[in-house]
Amino acid sequence: MRYYKYSFLFIALILLGCERDDICAEGTPTTPRLLIEFFDAIDTETLKSVTRLSVYGEDLVTENGAIVLPEVSTSASLIFNSNSNAIELPLLVGEEGVEITTRYILEKDTNLRIDGDVATDSNVDILVVRYIPQFVYVSRACGFKSIFTNLEVSIESNDASQWIQNIAFANTTDTQIIVENEDATHVQIFH
Repeated sequence: MRYYKYSFLFIALILLGCERDDICAEGTPTTPRLLIEFFDAIDTETLKSVTRLSVYGEDLVTENGAIVLPEVSTSASLIFNSNSNAIELPLLVGEEGVEITTRYILEKDTNLRIDGDVATDSNVDILVVRYIPQFVYVSRACGFKSIFTNLEVSIESNDASQWIQNIAFANTTDTQIIVENEDATHVQIFH
């Protein structure tokens, strides 16, 4: 009987000692990813899937200054060889208030590179994202989240056949945006 009293007392203390804000709720906004949708370059209102899209963080597939793309899906692949009209890219969180540049390799027609036919190849463009991380207090249980201010996006291509035609921010004509949440698309890519 004595064991039950102490067990009950111990459980009661644990339950009374916890406060509601000690647990971060599942729906609480956290550090957002960059949401990108792909559109037709001619009919700019129409979503258009990218055929056999693969996306890599540049530092994950670079060896001795050269880009080395994997033949199969690896931990370096954010997306590998799939048709997609939208992607979510994680942004690096560095020192608050210091500009960060993150580069992503977007490879169209990955299947042409890995099919073994030397006469065909994929098309690679590099998405360059510049931003300044800022930390925002959420709650005691959740801590801080990062938002990304002064975000700019540009494209680099290593060849004459650039597949990305244009880039724009969704629902604005601004040249920089703030990424605070994942409620809506941030960037539109036209191809």
